[in-house]
Amino acid sequence: MALSVVYVAGTGHVAGALALTGANAPGDVTSAVGAELPLRVSLGEGRTGVLSLKHGRLALAPADDEPDVFGDPLAFGVEQAPGGRPKPVLVRLAPWTTPLGLTTDRLTITLPVAATRLTPVLALISDGQETHTSAGEIPAGGNRAELQVALTAGTHGVLALVTGYAGRLEAVKVP
Repeated sequence: MALSVVYVAGTGHVAGALALTGANAPGDVTSAVGAELPLRVSLGEGRTGVLSLKHGRLALAPADDEPDVFGDPLAFGVEQAPGGRPKPVLVRLAPWTTPLGLTTDRLTITLPVAATRLTPVLALISDGQETHTSAGEIPAGGNRAELQVALTAGTHGVLALVTGYAGRLEAVKVP
């Protein structure tokens, strides 16, 4: 069995995994997922938010066998070796549970501890049939990123990716 992972190139988060037996792994991310990789989150009351990661933000890499990646891919990351090649060993990312703050104009991501280096952040937010994407950084010594958004009140699906921390896919209510 050959394991390949689809990951977010800017943050290293694994977004999906493929295990193939008797077949060759796809040669590129578009062959593996098409134009985008949809992630779904329950918004309650039978509604689902769909967050689409566009293929331009994604990359494909072979990985060492890691069975847990199928149950919780966002808990794993891909590190880059010198020269920009992905390492085959997946890294288990640190969990975090501090609340995501979402208003009609801002998503606030707060880490439990200060970042030791400049830390990239990427967020996708569902808004009806649309996916809004916002990127930013947490500065070294800081623990917060505030990303500008433009949303309506209601419940939205949020994918929050902070480099080094497990990705979070959850429903968040905007008052």
